[in-house]
Amino acid sequence: MAVPLRIVVAPDSFGGALDSVAVARAISAGWLRARPEDTVVQAPMADGGEGTLAAVAAALGDRAVRRTVAAHDALGRPISADYLLLDGGRVAFVEMAAASGLAQLTVGERTPVSARVASTRGTGELLRSALDAGVSRVILGLGGSATNDGGSGMLAALGARFLDLAGGELKPGGGALAELIVIDPSGLDPRLARVEFVVASDVTNPLTGPAGAAATYGPQKGADPAAVADLDAALGIYGTAIEATTGRAVADLPGAGAAGGTGAALLGFTNATLRPGVEVVAEMTGLDAALGEADLVITGEGRADEQTLAGKAAMGVALLAGKRGIPAVLLCGSLGPGSEALEQSGLFELIQPVADRPMTLAEAMADTDRLLTNAAERLARSVGIGLTLARP
Repeated sequence: MAVPLRIVVAPDSFGGALDSVAVARAISAGWLRARPEDTVVQAPMADGGEGTLAAVAAALGDRAVRRTVAAHDALGRPISADYLLLDGGRVAFVEMAAASGLAQLTVGERTPVSARVASTRGTGELLRSALDAGVSRVILGLGGSATNDGGSGMLAALGARFLDLAGGELKPGGGALAELIVIDPSGLDPRLARVEFVVASDVTNPLTGPAGAAATYGPQKGADPAAVADLDAALGIYGTAIEATTGRAVADLPGAGAAGGTGAALLGFTNATLRPGVEVVAEMTGLDAALGEADLVITGEGRADEQTLAGKAAMGVALLAGKRGIPAVLLCGSLGPGSEALEQSGLFELIQPVADRPMTLAEAMADTDRLLTNAAERLARSVGIGLTLARP
């Protein structure tokens, strides 16, 4: 007779294919197809970037109230974007990618021009709505942004003014910060000072330099080498202006370069505390409690590589499981550079790509649901064989 197991499925999203909720659903379906007697608990995870809102909403159910706001995307186009009210309306969770995300731009729109003009205005509009709702705490997930404006658009949406030599207001985007002379915070929403800010981010980059926001993340947002150099110089001017305005030297602080420098704005103009994203999300979703009495944890991500060890959701799940002595398995779309270090880390009992035949990336992304379901079924059957062989 089969020994029933308790399985916790806690994956990250497979970027561009399925969010973490859909990934958890597919893995669970595959497992139960092979072992219907088991208890499978779905606990979708994220690290603060794109897909975090969906994971939190799925975990909290009716305890999370979704609010939809008229906002603007990174290129200034009108959109509708959501955030969550938690804890009876006292806490807001805002995902930056919901309004200012790179995923909202087509590949063709990720150009040097857009890299210079992309704005965080929409994130500021979400924050303003949360303040209007009367929250006392804001959890802001940074990640997946299309922006390089240092959070200036966000601050502008909340009342700050960014002025050039003639006293005129700057145009949106990080490129315009090259003309910045003074930041006028007199109109900044005073409620920002009274709200506790927790920033969920795994990025520790400074604002500028070889490891700064523009150099590290600009190219994936469309910046060519010339744009990277221009944006890095402009963010340097911006960092100096923040210090002159607030007395806070934020440019070299770890995390100042997060989300195109939005970390610098938060460190400069709010009481923000930066914390590892997966840690914050695990607390919000109650992952540690879900692990109670689990026999196996299955996590997942689109590509397993050296970045997984830099605090990604899969690593956070494995660490929590390890503290309880629960084995963890990682299902992934592919293995990337540095995956050998991941395999040698001892975090996972098994790291398994889900592809079942030679295929292109586009083919795999279009077929992710089936691949995950089938991979989970194969994993469950393998576990079942192991349990059979282990019987006295």
